[in-house]
Amino acid sequence: MPIVGGLDIHRKQLTFDYLDTATGEVKRGQITPADRAHLRAWLVRFAGRDDVAFALEGCTGWRYVAEELAAAGVAAHVAEPADTAFARGRKRHAKTDRTDSRHLRELLAEGRLPECWIPPSRILECRALLETYHDLRAEHTAWVQRIHAVFFHQGAPALGEAALRTGRDLQAVRASAAAYLSPAGQLQVATALEMTGALEARLEVVRHELLDAARHLTGARVLAARLYGVGPVAALAMTCWLAGEGRFSSSRKAVRFAGLDITVYSSDSRRSPGRLSRQGPAVLRWAVYEAGKTHARASAPDHRYYAQVKARKDGKRAALSEARKILRQACHILAELGDDALTAA
Repeated sequence: MPIVGGLDIHRKQLTFDYLDTATGEVKRGQITPADRAHLRAWLVRFAGRDDVAFALEGCTGWRYVAEELAAAGVAAHVAEPADTAFARGRKRHAKTDRTDSRHLRELLAEGRLPECWIPPSRILECRALLETYHDLRAEHTAWVQRIHAVFFHQGAPALGEAALRTGRDLQAVRASAAAYLSPAGQLQVATALEMTGALEARLEVVRHELLDAARHLTGARVLAARLYGVGPVAALAMTCWLAGEGRFSSSRKAVRFAGLDITVYSSDSRRSPGRLSRQGPAVLRWAVYEAGKTHARASAPDHRYYAQVKARKDGKRAALSEARKILRQACHILAELGDDALTAA
């Protein structure tokens, strides 16, 4: 590749550093502001060439940069941020945007860039929907916990776990708030109920979008049909983050990617061993864990193993163990499908 370069992405500017291997000329600079229009105008200089490649880190903003590079006929290589930083070695000088872009360019030129898989735009859209759904669920849970906390803080009778599920339950909560809470506490509960109602309405909209996407994606349909406890949302999450030809050489690496592997003891770490690494996409980890919890049902095919682990440890450990099994099985199924898992069903 006669032209090889690196792009360091920031909210206000893009710092570039590229080398023309034919002439040995190096050019550096910045693209400001950092948006599609200015990046597209800058890429005009490479028009008509098919021997240009740029590396960029997989941080926030990589999507539009990679899309604009591809549209201009420039090969985009997305680097894994942690491995890229590790490849820099010990810092001898201050880290700047210029050194970051040069570091990316050198790794790409030497063939040492730790590349990430660039998903199709369809998969990126599904990932965005899944992240939105997960954020809404977390926010809804937080508001429900606030309601329970207000009742406990003011010494009111405790609410049941299912106290906010039906319209009749909500009326009972409002009546209980009026009878036992102070004016400020009543305002807190009323505000929380309004927020949960708005979140539930938006959750329903996003869930319909996810179900429609899962119905039209081959990998999601196959996983939902073959794996017990895996619904459309969980199947879609596993397909979006695990599918693709040659993504993982072993299912163990898929478990590590999801952050469900157990950390080991190291002498330079203060954290106690035996904890989840919690690396990788939180949405995938949440979806697989929810699928693992379904094996608590007596009708589940692996309920006996779940019950044994629960009796020896606890229910959370049992669900995590089942989640790892589901993730490994999904990895094998998606590997069999290959790139067909990402096609429209």
